[in-house]
Amino acid sequence: MPTGLSIHVGLNKVDPAAYDGWDGKLLACENDARDMASVARAGGFGDTVILTDDGTVENITGELRKAAGRLKSGDILLFTYSGHGGQMDNVVGSDDEPDRLDETLVFFDRQFLDDELYREFRRFEEGVRIFALLDCCHSGSAIESLQGLLTPEALQSQFQTRDPDQVEAASRLMPLLKQQEIFIRDRPFYEGLQRELKDGDGGRPAPAAVLISACQDNQVASDGDVNGLFTANLLEVWGKGAFLGDYRTFHRNIQKRMPANQSPNFYTTGNPSDGFLKQKPFTI
Repeated sequence: MPTGLSIHVGLNKVDPAAYDGWDGKLLACENDARDMASVARAGGFGDTVILTDDGTVENITGELRKAAGRLKSGDILLFTYSGHGGQMDNVVGSDDEPDRLDETLVFFDRQFLDDELYREFRRFEEGVRIFALLDCCHSGSAIESLQGLLTPEALQSQFQTRDPDQVEAASRLMPLLKQQEIFIRDRPFYEGLQRELKDGDGGRPAPAAVLISACQDNQVASDGDVNGLFTANLLEVWGKGAFLGDYRTFHRNIQKRMPANQSPNFYTTGNPSDGFLKQKPFTI
């Protein structure tokens, strides 16, 4: 019988010492991680929950590498993340980043590049199924778009504020000015990391992964009092296991419940088999 392992990360804040005094306080991310762990546990996954202070690069990559060492072809990894998202310049250039921007997950001690997560997924044996759910923002220009495109009523509905300047506080977007400051401060480190990631992957095949993220690259994701908006609607669609469709249907049903200015994204890497894509989510 296949094995299922899950890792659930929820950060309600980050280390101010690592982000020049910014603590990135959020409300619902730890709840998201616990609730997604409950879903995984009910499906038979072995679950690991990583919350706030423990959400460091070392701890998260350590758990991913433990899972990579255990899972074999036919097994499945579930990875969920709730917290801030951001972007930074891709200073070395990349074929898969035509806008020359890297999306980031804002871990407790530093920003974690999307290509770093992809590298961790590459460590898994070929044939391991990977399902990732990211409840965070992925845009460095979203606030500018919101100011021009959204009415005060739309802002109130999604972010409980009519003031575009307050959207950063009501969403999971790392403040744009802070993104720029941290990148300038740490540019040599990230430039070296981007060059390292670009230079090669050892010829390992692309992981067969399905990702559903909270929003498009030009949107921001809402936090909440209990769960993030994306996670809350995901849990409603899942219905404690009553949902019976496949991954694409799961995504579409979540998308139908979301506001137009936060539309969850669905994409795959590698070559997930039809058998994988047609399974009910959270199926081992």
